[in-house]
Amino acid sequence: MTLAEEDLSTLVDTWLDWRQAADLLGVSEAKVRTMVREHELAAAVPVPGQGPRIPAAFFDDGGQPVKGLSGLITMLHDGRFDDREIIAWLFLDDDLPGRPIDALRENRGSEVKRRAQAMAL
Repeated sequence: MTLAEEDLSTLVDTWLDWRQAADLLGVSEAKVRTMVREHELAAAVPVPGQGPRIPAAFFDDGGQPVKGLSGLITMLHDGRFDDREIIAWLFLDDDLPGRPIDALRENRGSEVKRRAQAMAL
């Protein structure tokens, strides 16, 4: 199964819609859409018929994007991954140990970035 075929609704526990993400960040919904377009965040449609959503795990306890996330998203986009593939990769267990998103959240991003860079090349 490719990353694009992963069932995001089973990989990601909690999703935020534009309004919820905007409220968390203290910005407008338009700003959230801009952040996704500029690869500061990634969004996907986890369940057909729903609108795009952002994984709640992309935000730290202070309501800001997890440190290193935007650079990682940009790097993977440069390697021709789309948001759906990026989200799937971040939430799959990649023997780090654990999922890449967990490593980022725990400030263990160096290995995640190294692996992402190898994938993007």
